[in-house]
Amino acid sequence: MPRRTTRAVLALTAAASVAAALLIAPPAFGGAEQTPPPPQFQDVSVHDPSIVASGDDIWVFGSHGASARTTDLMNWEQYTVDLSQNADNALFDDVRTELADTFAWARTSTLWAADVIQLPDGRFAMYYNACEGSRPLSALGLATSDSVDGPYENQGILLKSGMTGESENPGEIYDARKHPNTVDPDAFYDADGKLWMVYGSYSGGIFLLEMDAATGTPLPGQGYGTHLVGGNHSRIEGPTIQYDAQTGYYYLYLSFGGLDAAGGYDVRVARSKNVAGPYLDAQGNDMREVKADPSLPIFDDASVQPFGVKLMGGHLFGRELGDPGTGAGTGYVSPGHTSWYVDDAGRRFMVFHSRFPGTGEMHQVRVHQMWMNADGWPVVSPMRYAGETAGKVRRADVAGTWQLVNLGKEITAAAAQAAPVTLDTTGRITGSVRGSWKLTGQHTATLSIDGERYVGVFAPIWDPDLKAWSTGLTAVSASGVTVWARRSVERSGQTAVDAVLADIALSGTAAVDLDLPTSGTGGTTIAWSSDDAAIAADGTVTRPEVGEPDAHVTLSATATNGTATGTRVFEVVVPARTAGVIAGEWTFAGDLSDSSGSAGTGIPTGARVDAAGGTVSYVADGVSGSALHLDGSTGVRLPDGLLRGRSYSVSVWLRPDQLTAYTSAFFAARDADHWVSLVPRGHSGVGGSAMVWSGTAWYDAGTGADLPLDDWSHLAYVVDDGSVTVYVDGERRFQGTGFPDVLTTDSGLFAVGVNWWDAPYQGDVDELTVWNSALSPQDVAELAAAPTR
Repeated sequence: MPRRTTRAVLALTAAASVAAALLIAPPAFGGAEQTPPPPQFQDVSVHDPSIVASGDDIWVFGSHGASARTTDLMNWEQYTVDLSQNADNALFDDVRTELADTFAWARTSTLWAADVIQLPDGRFAMYYNACEGSRPLSALGLATSDSVDGPYENQGILLKSGMTGESENPGEIYDARKHPNTVDPDAFYDADGKLWMVYGSYSGGIFLLEMDAATGTPLPGQGYGTHLVGGNHSRIEGPTIQYDAQTGYYYLYLSFGGLDAAGGYDVRVARSKNVAGPYLDAQGNDMREVKADPSLPIFDDASVQPFGVKLMGGHLFGRELGDPGTGAGTGYVSPGHTSWYVDDAGRRFMVFHSRFPGTGEMHQVRVHQMWMNADGWPVVSPMRYAGETAGKVRRADVAGTWQLVNLGKEITAAAAQAAPVTLDTTGRITGSVRGSWKLTGQHTATLSIDGERYVGVFAPIWDPDLKAWSTGLTAVSASGVTVWARRSVERSGQTAVDAVLADIALSGTAAVDLDLPTSGTGGTTIAWSSDDAAIAADGTVTRPEVGEPDAHVTLSATATNGTATGTRVFEVVVPARTAGVIAGEWTFAGDLSDSSGSAGTGIPTGARVDAAGGTVSYVADGVSGSALHLDGSTGVRLPDGLLRGRSYSVSVWLRPDQLTAYTSAFFAARDADHWVSLVPRGHSGVGGSAMVWSGTAWYDAGTGADLPLDDWSHLAYVVDDGSVTVYVDGERRFQGTGFPDVLTTDSGLFAVGVNWWDAPYQGDVDELTVWNSALSPQDVAELAAAPTR
C-alpha cells in the first residue's frame, strides 16, 4: 500500500508521552535535555482542509480550489487560492472546462470541500464536489493525477443530490430530509486495506460507501450507501473516519453547527469497532438516531447538540490588561471540518480551519497534536502544534495557577471563556471549579472537576501569549465534554502595576467616548483623572463646538496593586465639531435627482448593483412628501465617487416591507473586498439587528435594534477617522474604533437597495443624505426628528 499516513492503515505506536512544566521550568520533551527553539509559523487559508502526504511534502486540499503544502505542519506554502481570486487553478488544465458538468448541475461557479487520497497504484484521486448552496443541489465526482499537485483529469460525476425525481437509490424519490447532500467527501482505508468514502452535509446526514481501490469509484449497487449520522436538515457535516490500531476503533469526526463566525461550528467524534458502524458517543448514544426534530424549525441545533464527544469549539483564553501577550487573548471561532494525520513516529494530529476572535470571517489552517486517553477517546492539545515531542510529567510541573475552559456541549457562537484555577501539590483543584487531579502515567491524568470525571493528558505547548514553552491540559468526560487548560502567570505588586500601565493604549485623538480600563492583571485597579471637561474621568467625550479650537486634554491613569502604585499620563486631542459638508441629498420627490446639486441623478438597476434594467416607483406617504419604493428586484445606482476620505456620514429613512439578512439599504464600495453596507437586518452574529457591515475586514457594527415592518425608522452612521457610530431613531446604538478605511478612491461605487451579492431591499426609502464630514449626535438627533411621519 502506498505511503499515506493520513488515510492508509498504519501500525500506530503507543500514544506519545507528554510532559508538562511551568514557564520557569520548561516542559520535558521526549526525554531530551534541550528545549526546542521557538517555533516559526507561516499560515495559509484553505477552507475545509483535507490532508495527504506525498514524499516529504504534506498537502491540504479544500474548498473553492484552494490548496497548500508543508514539510513540518507549521510552515505552509499556498499553492492555489480561491477560484474567485484566481480562476486559473493549477490543479486542472482548465477547471471550468474539465468540471463543466458539475458546475452546470450544481448551478454554481465554485467548488466545495475536496479530498485527495493516494490509490494503491500510486495515482492520486481527488474527490471534488459542488453545491448550489441554498439547497442540496450537488454533484460529487472523481479526478485523478499521477502527481499530487496535478493537473487532475476528470473521471466523471459519481453521485448527485437535490434532484426532482428518482434519487441515487433506485426507486426512491429524492428527499432532502433522509437522503444526503453529496458533498464533503473523505476517502480512507480500513484495517484490512479496503477503500471507503464517507460524505454528507446537513440534509439527510452522513453516509458511507465502499469503494473500488483500483478505480477510486464506488462499488456498484450501493446507491447513497449506509446512513451513519443525521437527518431532517440537522447541521452536521464534514465527516472524516480514522482507524486507530492501538485502540481498535474507527473514529468518526464531525462538524456540528454553522461554519461562519456566527455559526457555532465545533468538532465532535463517535467511534465503532466496525467501519460501517454503528458509531456511538461516550454515553453510548447511537449516532444513527441523532437528527433534527422535524417539528422544529429547519437546522434545529437543540435536538443534536447533546450528542457526540465535543473535542473543540469556540473558546478564549483571555488576557487581562498587563498579562503577557496582546489583544483579547488566544482562542478560536467556529473551528471545524477536520482531517487527521499520523506521522512516521506515530504522533497523531488534527488538521482543520478556524476563524479567530475579533477578525470576522478570516480563516486559516491549524494543526493540533492529538492523543488517545485511557478510555480510548481522542483528546486534542489546547494549542497549535509547534514541533513538540512529549516527555515525562512530574508532579511539580503541574502544581500552580492555570486557565481552564470547559467547552461544554452547546452549539453556540458564544466563546467558552477560560477561568482561573489552581492545581496544588496535594492534588486539589481550587478556584473557579473544585476537584482533584492525579497523574496516572508518564503524562496521563485523571481529574475530578465539580463532581465530573475527566481523563486526558498533560501536554507541552507553545504559548503564543507567553511566547515561551509551557504546559497544557486536555481531557474529556464520560458525558463527552472536553476541558482545556494552560499554565498562567500571575503578576503582582510593582511588576503588575508597571505591566498594566505599559499595556494601556490610547489614541492621540478622541472624537467619540473612550473606553477607559479600570482593572488589570493580578487584581490591579486603575483610577482616571482629566484636566479638561472635554474628556470626563469615565471617558465621556464632549467635542468643542464648530468654530472653537480643539481641546488638548491630559488624562492620568493611576494603577494600584497592594501597596504598589504608578501613574501614566496621556495627551489627547479632542477635535472640534466641523460644519457638515453635504456630498449629496436625495428627497425622492418623484425622481432620483440630487436636490443639493452636489452630486447627480441616480440610475435604476436590476437585482445587483452592476445589473442593467429595473424600474422604480414612488409612494405619496413618505417622511416628507413622496418616497422611493423598491420592490425587491431593483435598486438605485448613485453617482460614482460620491464620498472619499476617513470622515463621512450617512442618514436615511427606511420603511421595509420585508427584512432579509445581508440586504443593503445603502452600499458604498472601493471594490469587492472593501465596502461598507447599511444593513436593515444583519446576520445572526448581531442577532439579526440592523447593522453597519464592512468587508472583508468583517467589521460588525450591530445595533441591537430590530426595525419594524411597514413603519418608518431613521438610520444614520458616522465614520470619523477610524471610529464609527451608528444611530437608530436618533439614539446611539453602536460605537466602536478600528473601522476600516474603505473610501480611498475618487471612483467608489454607491447604491441604494442593492450590492453585488445579496437580495435587494424591498420597501420604501426617503430623505437620503450623505456628508463628507462627521456629524455630531445633536446633528443626527435633528435629522431623526422628521417634519412629518
